[in-house]
Amino acid sequence: MNHQLLFIIIISLLVLQFAWETWLNFLNARHFSDPVPESLSDVYEEEQYAKSQAYKYINYRFGLVTSAFSLVLTLLVLFLGGFEIIDQWVRSITDRTIPMALLFFGLIFIGTDLLTLPFSYYHTFVIEERFGFNKTTPRLFFIDKLKSWLLMAMIGGGIMTAVILLYQLSGAWFWLYAWLLIAVFTVFMNLFYSKLIVPLFNKQTPLENGSLRDKIEAYAKGVGFELKNIFIIDGSKRSTKANAYFSGFGKEKRVTLFDTLVNDLEEEEIVAVLAHEVGHYKKNHILINLAVAILTTGLTLFLLSLFINNPEFSLAIGVSQPSFHAALVGFGLLYSPVSECTGLLMNYISRKFEYQADHYAKSTYSAEPLISSLKKLSKNNLSNLTPHKTYVFVHYSHPPLKDRIRELRA
Repeated sequence: MNHQLLFIIIISLLVLQFAWETWLNFLNARHFSDPVPESLSDVYEEEQYAKSQAYKYINYRFGLVTSAFSLVLTLLVLFLGGFEIIDQWVRSITDRTIPMALLFFGLIFIGTDLLTLPFSYYHTFVIEERFGFNKTTPRLFFIDKLKSWLLMAMIGGGIMTAVILLYQLSGAWFWLYAWLLIAVFTVFMNLFYSKLIVPLFNKQTPLENGSLRDKIEAYAKGVGFELKNIFIIDGSKRSTKANAYFSGFGKEKRVTLFDTLVNDLEEEEIVAVLAHEVGHYKKNHILINLAVAILTTGLTLFLLSLFINNPEFSLAIGVSQPSFHAALVGFGLLYSPVSECTGLLMNYISRKFEYQADHYAKSTYSAEPLISSLKKLSKNNLSNLTPHKTYVFVHYSHPPLKDRIRELRA
């Protein structure tokens, strides 16, 4: 397959993906004003519901603008030889494979991030601000951005360097060694993400002694779950939206509650949310998700190994000299259909896991406080109560609220 045909396929995939996502978003938006299910009639009062409708519509229109901008930007880079310009500039600085690749991807990452920065800033300080969600200051916004760049340079650059070294040393079998390396790194990050990365952005403090901690510990003891690490994270310094999550396993397992969640919910509701998170652990969802992620990485690297040595993949993005980094970009653009399929599978599995964790909370604690907590969180986040089923199937990692409540009351 020559590079001209590959170029046409890349352009076609980009346009088709944009059309598909645009249609999905349009389909979902058509159902914003559907009648609210009877089981959710108490989520919003009339004024709050009107606010949630406005929030959904403005995000829908904003999403159309940002996705169209991304498509146009990518097409311009491809048609105007943007990758070739970057590649030649990098080659004028160094002819060594690893520095070339790091500079090439660094320029693309930072350039893209800078070009999309106004959209991110507008979403945070105009849209989120207008609807009362934003608590971020401009100073914190830009500090977060700089920290993200540094982390990407360190982690992304380190992994890229290791993968290229393995490619140079082991040839066709590089994907297997790279897979092992990334698998080890993935497990390490799953264990220590909350200790190493989260503190760079947020303050975590152990849950203080008191009635809430007593109730949580009593529940954990009752289900035979050793839980010593319960942390409150200062999510309120960026947003009023609430969340909770489980991370790690073994001795490193911990539950993290956003301070906004603790402030928004009653103690019984918080324990119910925690029971849901414990359900994920008890059902081995953490380990299964980790295994699926590692297997997906292995599949991606295996497919990459089949094409990385083909110079046509480099030439397809407009560069004149084939290279590992150019072929990686070409492969990445062509990989999107496989990525969509694996994404559908992972979302399907995730939704099943949410039902299982809900059922665990229901059977070991109570359904009603979990239902009331889900309703409060949906209200406070101005969530969409009437998503289209096709949009849910493609994009939702959690089932819609009405479906979760139906299962909890079954």
